[in-house]
Parts: sequence; structure tokens; C-alpha cells
Amino acid sequence: MHRNPDGSWDKARLPSRHTTIGPAKAPHRSYYYAMGLGTRDINLPFVGVAHCGNQSAPCNTALERQAHAAAEGVKTAGATPREFSTITVTDGIAMGHEGMRSSLASREVIADSVELSVRGHAYDALVGIAGCDKSLPGMMMAMLRLNVPSVFLYGGSILPGRLDGQDLTVQDVFEAVGQFSAGTITEERLCQVEQHACPGDGACGGQFTANTMALVSEAIGLALPLSSALPATYLDRDDYARASGAAVVRLIEQNIRPRDICTRKAFENAAVVVAATGGSTNAGLHLPAMAHECGVEFTLRDFAEICARTPYIADLKPGGRFVAKDMGEAGGAPMLIKTLLEGGYLHGDCMTVTGKTLAENVADVKWRDDQEVIRPITNPLSPTGGVVGLWGNLAPDGAIVKVAGLKHIKHRGPARVFDGEDACFNAVEARDYKEGDVLVIRYEGAKGGPGMREMLSTTAALYGQGVENIALITDGRFSGATRGLCVGHVGPEAQTGGPIALVKDGDIITIDAETGAITLEVDDAELARRKADWKPRKTNYQSGAIWKFAQMVGPVHLGATTHPGAAGETHVFADI
Repeated sequence: MHRNPDGSWDKARLPSRHTTIGPAKAPHRSYYYAMGLGTRDINLPFVGVAHCGNQSAPCNTALERQAHAAAEGVKTAGATPREFSTITVTDGIAMGHEGMRSSLASREVIADSVELSVRGHAYDALVGIAGCDKSLPGMMMAMLRLNVPSVFLYGGSILPGRLDGQDLTVQDVFEAVGQFSAGTITEERLCQVEQHACPGDGACGGQFTANTMALVSEAIGLALPLSSALPATYLDRDDYARASGAAVVRLIEQNIRPRDICTRKAFENAAVVVAATGGSTNAGLHLPAMAHECGVEFTLRDFAEICARTPYIADLKPGGRFVAKDMGEAGGAPMLIKTLLEGGYLHGDCMTVTGKTLAENVADVKWRDDQEVIRPITNPLSPTGGVVGLWGNLAPDGAIVKVAGLKHIKHRGPARVFDGEDACFNAVEARDYKEGDVLVIRYEGAKGGPGMREMLSTTAALYGQGVENIALITDGRFSGATRGLCVGHVGPEAQTGGPIALVKDGDIITIDAETGAITLEVDDAELARRKADWKPRKTNYQSGAIWKFAQMVGPVHLGATTHPGAAGETHVFADI
């Protein structure tokens, strides 16, 4: 569509015409000459190569290398790459203190910053490279918002750590903190675990949020097949980066855009893959946010309904035995997708960035008997997905719980209420709770936190102490590494007057992950009396980026987004 008969590019309908074509654009072109481009380079399509490379955490340290390789792929395929970077807030380091309030807000900053750079410089296409929990969805949100031809590339998982012949992930370190506080391991052992768990570059190694969203990128069609499989340290990843750069140039030629790929059926495919792998509950937040960007209606309830009818077939940590490296060696997303397609759980006719359908991409993939990570559809780990939605008078807008590998999926007990995670963590460290309790952490929602912190420090400490007959409920979030009966995303959140704000110590709460119910056993009249005495809390964040996020952020069951999305559009950037 954008080629002339002689094979040269016709930029008459590409955004970069606004910065490169005609006498009036001489000042703009002068900047490109200053950076070493020639006239021929300037007359080609411009491809933004966005990455989240930095030294914040190992998730991000291999991204700049892969961005350089992607730029090579763009150039070899006949377009002009323009590399730029954006931020990351890494949850493993932000966890358990005030820094975690920056995490979810960073997803919006990543999407906004990529959008602004592409808009400001009028790029025609985008390769996005990300490696951390919020940077993956943030990068894909930007692609769907801009709707220029785009290819996503995951930066790769970390290799597993090794200690005493066992694989380790960062989850083991968090849980070792709980074991130490319980007196079951020594401080010397804790130090050994922390020093061996993370051996180099790459995102956290289990089926936590980063690897969950990496598989989503392939299942939803925005990433090349098998591109999420190799660990970050493997230099062969650079071949996928070059291929991603070449693929985006083909998408410009074919005028295939993210919204052509990410249809309602594609979002359903993404949810199936999350459920089948026991993936992170955060997918229930990020998929609605991505859908919001492109005008697809896909809520927490849609996500939960798909999980309820999808078998759990990938034996991955935290609920299972294997890490992301093992998943890649077992055949990665293509093997998983082929298995689910043959079982009738995926829409095979969805378009992908290869220019082929999902089914065509995996047509030649063969089942492998030599691997144990992915189970046959006929022999699942459980008949329903690893993530369950809950509704009831405590969560009218819904809540979510990860049940992969969990036996304790029903609970009834008295509430122990904490206004904020810190108070609960202190109580857990001191073992100031009783078995059978329901620990309620509130005012940790998107508005009330602000920022919707993850609770891995608290949940891992509980697990490390060996307590099973206990439940935890929050209007905040849980890490993809959380295990145990932990209910997150309770909505409406406390700061907006949701029922979780009205719970008192001793109230009986029932959780049933089989039927999808969560009930506060307090009658409506009493709740109404409590509501009359309630008022929102004033947070410590009355200025700055987190204040801005709290003012704008919407309901969690719709993705905790901060702008009107496709519904409010009067134009799409790709068509300027």
C-alpha cells in the first residue's frame, strides 16, 4: 500500500511525511543530517524502536542490546530505525515499601511516554521491547493507542538460580524471609538464598506477571512466535530482535495495524493462555487496560469467565514445578498454543504480526513427549484455569484469586482489618494472627493507596511461616509470585466507599473459589449504618505523579486506566 510501482516508498499517507517531505520540512531534516542520516534514509519510513533498558533491575539490563539488534533488522528490511528509551519501575525492588506506589502508575507513564515520542517525531511504526511487569502491558497499550504497525518483543526471562541442586527464583527469597522470621532457617541460609536466586539478566523466572504477559504478547498476536522463549542472557535472542525489526517493515507494506490484530477474539485467546499457565492475577488488570486502548470491551468478568472454562495445563511456578526457561525448552508459546488450539480453546483465525493467522503460525508444531511442562488437554493439572473471579456483597465489582496449585480454595473466618499493608506485614512478622483469620488489607487500591501496591512481602512471609488455614483480602494487588488463598483487586476499593471500607474486626467473611463467591456476613442495614459514618482518607500523596495518577485512575475491573481510551477518540495517530 505504501510502495510505488518502482519499489520506492510512497510516504503520502505515512506520519513521517510531516517531518521529512517537502521544502517546508528542511529544518526538520537538518536534525536528521546531524545524526548521520542521508537523503535516502530520510525518504524511508521511520520506525521507532522503544525499549525500557536501564540499570533499575536485571529485567531491563539486556534490553538496549536487543534494541540495537531490532534497529539492525529495521534497517536491513529497508526502513530507518530511531531508538529511544523509557522508564521502568521494577516490582521486586519496589516491593514492600512506599516505592510500590509507583509501580502501576509507571505502566501509564510508559504508555504515555512512548505515545508522546512517536507522536512528537511522527514515526510510522513501532518495535517495543520490554522486560518487566508493568513495562510489557505499558508498551503494548502504547501500540494499541497509536495504532501504527507494531511488533512487541519480550526482553527475556532470567535463568533460574541454583542452590543445593534446586532451582531458585526471587519468590524463594521473599519466602525465605518468612522462614527466617518463623525461625525455620538461619540468617546464614537466608543470605545464601538471596545471593544465589538471581544469576544475571532477565525478568523474574516463574509464571509471574512478566512471563505471563510475555506469553500474552504471542497469544494476542503482537509478538513473533517463540520470541518470548529464550532467556535474556542468550545472545540468540538478538536474532528474534532482528526478525521483529524486519517484521514491522512488512507490516508497514501490508498496512496491518495492532487493532487489526487485537480483536475481541484475540483478547479471549490471551485470557485462555493466562488461565492455562496459572498466570498472574495482574493479567486481569492489564488485559482490560489494553482493550480500553483499542475500543474492545473486555472486563475482569470477561477474563474470569474465560479462566473458569479453561484447563490448567502448564506446570509452572509459583504453583507448579518449572520456570520460564523450562517452558521455552518445552516448546514455549507455540507448543502451548497448538495444544490449546487442538483442544478447541483458542480462535485460530486471529491475525498476527507475521501476516498469518494464529493457527497458521503453529501449523507445523508437533507435540513432544520428551517434555513435562505442558500437559495434554486430556490430562490437565486441573479442569479449570489457575485464576478465579469472585463476586459478592464484599466485592460487587469483583475480585480475583490465583488458585493454581492451591488446595485451600474455601475459607470462612473472622476478619482482621489493617488500613494499609505495612500494618499487616508487621503483624505477620510478629506472628500476631490466628489460623482461620481473614486478613483484610484495605486503602491499597489504585486511588486509595494510591497506586495499588502488590503484597508479595506479606503473602510470602505468611507462606514462609507455613500457615495454610488463613486467607488474605485486599483492594490492592498481588504479585504474580504470590501463592496461598489471596484475594486481590476487590472493587469498589475502600477509598471510593466500597464495602471493604466497612469491614470491622471479627466480621465473618466467606470465600469460595469453587463457586466464585465472596461474602461479608453482615446485613445490609448494618452496612448502611457504617457507610453513613464513613469518609475517604487523606493520603500522603497530595502532589506529584502519584497524586495525578490517583485523580485520574478509573475502576480496577475496567483496567485502572487514566484516560477515555478509544471511546473518546476523534482521531487515531496512525491516520494523521
